[in-house]
Amino acid sequence: MTRAYDITIFGATGFTGGMTAEYLARHAPPGLRWAIAGRSAAKLAAVKARLVAIDAIHQGVGCVQASLDAADSLQQMAARTRVLVTTVGPFIEYGEPVVRACVEQDTDYIDSTGEPNFMQLLLARYAGPAAERKLRLVPSCGFDSIPADLGALFTVQQLPRDQPIQLSGYLSVQAQFSGGTEQSAIMSWAPPRERLQAPAAPKPANGRRVRLLTSKIERRPELERWTAPLPTIDGSVVLRSAASLERYGPDFSYTHNAVHGSLGTLIAAICVFGTLAFLARFAALRGLLLKLVKKSGEGPSQEQMNKSWFKLRFIAECAGQRLQTEVSGGDPGYVETSKMLAESALCLAFEREQLPLRFGVLTPAEAMGERLLERLQAAGLHFRVL
Repeated sequence: MTRAYDITIFGATGFTGGMTAEYLARHAPPGLRWAIAGRSAAKLAAVKARLVAIDAIHQGVGCVQASLDAADSLQQMAARTRVLVTTVGPFIEYGEPVVRACVEQDTDYIDSTGEPNFMQLLLARYAGPAAERKLRLVPSCGFDSIPADLGALFTVQQLPRDQPIQLSGYLSVQAQFSGGTEQSAIMSWAPPRERLQAPAAPKPANGRRVRLLTSKIERRPELERWTAPLPTIDGSVVLRSAASLERYGPDFSYTHNAVHGSLGTLIAAICVFGTLAFLARFAALRGLLLKLVKKSGEGPSQEQMNKSWFKLRFIAECAGQRLQTEVSGGDPGYVETSKMLAESALCLAFEREQLPLRFGVLTPAEAMGERLLERLQAAGLHFRVL
């Protein structure tokens, strides 16, 4: 179908969406037809002025007014683009109408969610319809969960085929986060409003087995740091990829962990985040927490982002071998996330014919795999064997 745009960024007037638009402005291939979308015409004009300041060629970038309060505007936005990127969270609050519009208008979809409840909703309600329409709905294309998902794929590719693999990921990070990210984190700890029965994950073919394991608190000599289980969405995303892709071997297990400089900081982190997660389960206290964090659209300064970084170390055991790899980059929440979102959108828009014939609600590795891995490496995200 002929559409006005190849890519549209919904939420471009927010912090993450604005940075994604600026990344695309600096790296847009010749002939890219794209648009920014949001509720306020004035704010969209301000974002477009920043894009034009990067390169005057972006005078041609479209401005699409769309609001979560107007379902018709979401339908029209989705109908005009081949790939829709959304950064509007918390996704459990604001994500579903956008997904619904994409499915009904046969538009591929990408987002930056790290919310387990929203992922469950997508799998329960939209996996089937998207597969029937041959659409790719690819959530978690930012810091959640591309480093873990594609880092695991990169590591597996270095190992012998058809052998059991035990893989563990260890995340070190220094970063500041925006109001939208903080709000999404709080909402991810809230209990689901309704019990959704997601379709059972397809069993791995040929008798394969995949498992997400829980590690223990320990000091890892090779890291010279303390580690503890990290219960984010990343582990479940890696597991879904492993279940779908035979390259992960006949018996694959994964653990996802946080790295701490000392036992004291580990204990402090458990106390702080454990308390916040407990408070967020109660509506009144959750409302208070949401008032205390930064407002949506507010984010760290450029100076703070310049000092931010992440490293995700993988340690694999396979066929009597031990392999260490690493995914690393700069500021994870915004500089690298905007890169990941934009490159994912470009991959879906322009490399569709080279992508695996998989449709539905997919992980980044399932949907784009090696093509996206190559794009991200070329864009400066570091995947390396240690």
